[in-house]
Amino acid sequence: MKLGFLTVPFPDLSLEEVAKWANEQGFQTLEIAAWPVGRAARRYAGVTHIDVDNLEQNEALKTLDMLKRYGLEISAMAYYPNPLDPDMDTRQAAIDHLKKVITAAKLLNVPVVGTFTGRNKNLTVEQNLEEFQKVWPPIVRFAGDQGVKIAIENCPMIFSNDEWPGGTNLAFSPHIWKQMWGIIPDENFGLNLDPSHLVWLMIDYARVIHEFKDRIFHVHAKDLRIDQEGLYQRGVLSLGMGWQVPRLPGFGDVDWSKFIGALTEVGYDYVVSIEHEDRAFEGSEELVKRGFLIARDVLKPYLH
Repeated sequence: MKLGFLTVPFPDLSLEEVAKWANEQGFQTLEIAAWPVGRAARRYAGVTHIDVDNLEQNEALKTLDMLKRYGLEISAMAYYPNPLDPDMDTRQAAIDHLKKVITAAKLLNVPVVGTFTGRNKNLTVEQNLEEFQKVWPPIVRFAGDQGVKIAIENCPMIFSNDEWPGGTNLAFSPHIWKQMWGIIPDENFGLNLDPSHLVWLMIDYARVIHEFKDRIFHVHAKDLRIDQEGLYQRGVLSLGMGWQVPRLPGFGDVDWSKFIGALTEVGYDYVVSIEHEDRAFEGSEELVKRGFLIARDVLKPYLH
């Protein structure tokens, strides 16, 4: 397995500046942010290190040459919108840009695009699956035609009142994944597996790895600490609001030896990509970098 990170926490650095630092610190891959330019809709979004609206073959080759000089590969293109948004204009804009990201992945020889299925937070799971069946099969087929895998992150996307009551990403549990793959059995449709979300959902991440090993296309390394006082005060019906605390690997409740051990047991041999959403290591470029290095040092012993 190779160690890399998602470039989102470096909004003010160019891709080459990120690549230079990543090379100096021993990282091997980058998961590259590819949101539309200048459209940050939420925290940890809206970052553009490759502008897919203006990417042509020559520019793609230059980007690959630059990354090669720094000994880096692109593990995935990253764009996490809501393709099931109840507002049809917002939904269509997300789908249109996602297709551009998929096309860019082909140009860059990147095998994976990481994204969300999306969700209408005000509808039931069953109603959302009906929308999923309308929206997602053509997207997956489009990606398949480009030779690209779609890796859905398993985050419910419910952290704040604007995402209440259902969250804005449908694909958060084994029960739902099985229904999704019943609708879309295509082999290029799978998971960008993040154990942190499984912790607060009380889902056994080692069992997930063993049960869904053939659908794990990419892995996020993000930790999560359950704030026991917040859980006591709010209870589980708050759906994590007030007690799920995103942390860097090593500062939360994920057992990384167990998680990576399970990955090795099932033969996963691609990328572990650090996703930095830790508020204790925000506010300056120096703090963000320090956080990534701590996570690197926690994970690297398991990846030799």
